[in-house]
Amino acid sequence: MHIYSFEKLTVWQNARNTTKTIYLLTRNFPSEEKFGLVSQLRRAISSVAANIAEGISRLSTKEKRRFLNIAYSSAIEVINFLILCLDLELITEEEYQKLRVRLEYITNQLQSLQKNLK
Repeated sequence: MHIYSFEKLTVWQNARNTTKTIYLLTRNFPSEEKFGLVSQLRRAISSVAANIAEGISRLSTKEKRRFLNIAYSSAIEVINFLILCLDLELITEEEYQKLRVRLEYITNQLQSLQKNLK
């Protein structure tokens, strides 16, 4: 089986693992949030890994950077939703802190990757 270049990136692997964590975490959210916060949070976190994959496949550096910037923005959006989840007591402070650290690491990796593209 062929392994694509995006699959080798640590930042994509971290985004993929964080996506799984958030999907599992939101399983326990109230049913009234299924089409609200759960949907928004899942779409935002899924967008991070998807935009890394799509961006790395682009031929021009400008396009690669654009998609990595979208991935970065989606990660920031996830942080926003996690803060809201914490405020609404849908997640614990510990769950929030663990995910916040992971997302900060991913955003740092994305910024570094953008800077290193030439």
